[in-house]
Amino acid sequence: MYRYTPDDHWEQHLHASLGLPWPSQSWSEFWVVWSELLEELKGKGFQPGPATFKAYNDGDTGLVRAIWCLVRLLKPENVVETGVGHGLTSRIILEALQRNGQGHLWSIDLPPRQKVWKEQVGIAVGEKFGDRWTLIKGSSRLRLPGLFAQLGEIDLFIHDSLHSDRNVLFELTHAWAAVKGGGAIVVDDVDVNWALHLFEPTISSHASFICEAEPLRPDLRRFNHKGLFGIILKQRPALTVH
Repeated sequence: MYRYTPDDHWEQHLHASLGLPWPSQSWSEFWVVWSELLEELKGKGFQPGPATFKAYNDGDTGLVRAIWCLVRLLKPENVVETGVGHGLTSRIILEALQRNGQGHLWSIDLPPRQKVWKEQVGIAVGEKFGDRWTLIKGSSRLRLPGLFAQLGEIDLFIHDSLHSDRNVLFELTHAWAAVKGGGAIVVDDVDVNWALHLFEPTISSHASFICEAEPLRPDLRRFNHKGLFGIILKQRPALTVH
């Protein structure tokens, strides 16, 4: 485990790095969409929170807010994520893409073997995003290289699958090659391994942020400590003057 110092003002600094004012409209609209989504899920008898998908958490508020803003601000055509679980992060991405009027989400997930958990994969997504969402079943080590080869370039990558050093470094290495200049990478739970720290020499000239997650269920905070996630903005290549 590597000890990072989170940026308490990461949202302001993220917007500044993108050359955008803070607070942005995307930040304000997130809270409306997020509240409506949680109410929708509650109405269906599903209350997301920590350790609700086996031992794993649903997307923390800080993480999904960052992803929402990135999707709304970057206007991506191709978004790739690893790890789905109940699919709260997937749903937020899809809602943002829908508002953008463009873009597709490709999600890679290795479903649990137990039927009770397998049936819950992606349940937060619903049925209205069929034309914008492709769920690919399998491990990222097997599926990610082929997907990147198929897509050529992507605009946004989100890691939220197995958080081992080996797996995170594998995903980051392949994703960095696939993300175009002006795109971004989000890495969840950076505080549980050394992977992002080991990868930092690759991104030393690019803007990056360590952000503190906000538990989805404050009433269960004692079961869900404030973890950390990372954001990397990939610079566009410098123009060559002849």
